Amino acid sequence: MGRSILLLILTTTLAWVSQTETGLLRQKRQLSNFPYRRKSGGLCRHGGTPVPALSGEHMFCLCADGYGGKHCELDTSATCYTGTGMFYRGKVSRSESGRRCVEWDLDTRKRLMGSDVSSGRHNYCRNLEYKWRPWCNVMKGGERVQEYCDIPRCGVPVETGPLDYLPAEPVVPDTASTLTESTCGQRTGKQMKIVGGTVATVESHPWMAAIFWRSRHSKENVFRCGGSLISPCWVLSAAHCFPDSSHTKACSLSVTLGKSAINETDDTKEQTFQVEKVIVHAEFDNSEGNFNNDIALLKLKAIDGQCAEESSSVRTVCLPPARQALNAGSSCEIAGYGRQKEGLWYNSRYLREATVNLLAHDVCSDKEYYGNLITDNMFCAGTPDWSQDACKGDSGGPMVCEVDNRMFLFGIVSWGEGCSRALRPGVYTTVTNYNKWIEENTGLSSIASGSMYPHK
Repeated sequence: MGRSILLLILTTTLAWVSQTETGLLRQKRQLSNFPYRRKSGGLCRHGGTPVPALSGEHMFCLCADGYGGKHCELDTSATCYTGTGMFYRGKVSRSESGRRCVEWDLDTRKRLMGSDVSSGRHNYCRNLEYKWRPWCNVMKGGERVQEYCDIPRCGVPVETGPLDYLPAEPVVPDTASTLTESTCGQRTGKQMKIVGGTVATVESHPWMAAIFWRSRHSKENVFRCGGSLISPCWVLSAAHCFPDSSHTKACSLSVTLGKSAINETDDTKEQTFQVEKVIVHAEFDNSEGNFNNDIALLKLKAIDGQCAEESSSVRTVCLPPARQALNAGSSCEIAGYGRQKEGLWYNSRYLREATVNLLAHDVCSDKEYYGNLITDNMFCAGTPDWSQDACKGDSGGPMVCEVDNRMFLFGIVSWGEGCSRALRPGVYTTVTNYNKWIEENTGLSSIASGSMYPHK
């Protein structure tokens, strides 16, 4: 009996060894003829060696020095990042402040680092959770905080600061500047801290215009869009607010300035005017679904020869000079009466404001974002955590940026995919592309030239 059992065990073992040898030989043959080894069309890149499973299917790659990832597609020796750095796998481990990065915990590496998990325990900068560029955790005052890393973007010169200005042609201001021009962009209710934003007083955005359309059926004034007061008789808004521009009757539109609540009236602050003329940019185009040249002008109808009168709740915003730009990362403000978040069917009752940051044009036009939908007439802005954004109903409203204690109108709320979605920032019309168009249609030569902008 004992011999029989021993013989059975020996026979089974020999059979297993035979099958194993056969399997290993088969795997060796498969490895030598593995299609992933081909230079073109292979899954293992940059000289990586494929390692298949027993089934013959690709399991992982053994990467050459300087590369990582499932297919050796990641450059671990990179000294710069592209796009937003989602695929940066370099070994920089210091933040912009010079602090040493804290080692990532195992849970974070497993959940968010994907192919980077094979790197083992490390403290290298990475872009997790759709932020704007690589970052890491550092210790500051005994607390763990997030800071962006000291890594340049590939092919982009290092900027000296978020508020450096591109050189602009010198503009000589008119000697006969009006009172409204000399006080443009100044406010009494500044609130530096829309979606994720806060309720704002109209004094903090006194150039805010609420555009209403009179319904032929209900005979009621229905809120249509926001706008910005650039002179006592002119409001700048978005072209897509008037889709039937050739048939839009100016007499059906009205503009209220100094309005804090969309459904309430405060006669002590508000000024309401009928619209005399609507001018939509002749090259406004939505054939690609991206509202190119999304800009329009509304001329207010004067009352007893007077349009808007300056007050703490009504004031013009300044225009920057043609082609003037701010660096990526600059903080600017948006305001509007739109919906507080995506999915709501009603607008905000009160004027709301939010602070957003400008994105580099090549980032916004990257395929991770909007790709070729972004033209030179647009720019993007948002927040690193995507919590604040313009939303439906904010269209036509202002994006203003502070320069030397004045607010300048750099953008018009135009479009975006949803509201506060990751990798889907708000898109704004680039106002500084249209200074000449504004001057030609309004005759406001001094205002359109950006005469109040500081030249350094």
